[in-house]
Amino acid sequence: MTTDGTDGIDDSPGGDDEPTVPIVCEECDTRTRVPLSDLADQLERHNETRHDGEDVAGVEPALADRIADLVAEDMGLLDGE
Repeated sequence: MTTDGTDGIDDSPGGDDEPTVPIVCEECDTRTRVPLSDLADQLERHNETRHDGEDVAGVEPALADRIADLVAEDMGLLDGE
């Protein structure tokens, strides 16, 4: 998983219109962006081949936190604050 598109990270079959998600692997010191539709497969493939299945690589932490906040807000979980 590198920024040059290696390690199974291919162009989106849907073209450039599909949003991409930043993913990072601190252990490999790599960062890249993958099409949203390929996110789960790319993370699973990287973690299986590089880290014996451990969940090491993941969505950029700042983005993951922001998404969690938006979901919690949308679900009304933050209404009591």
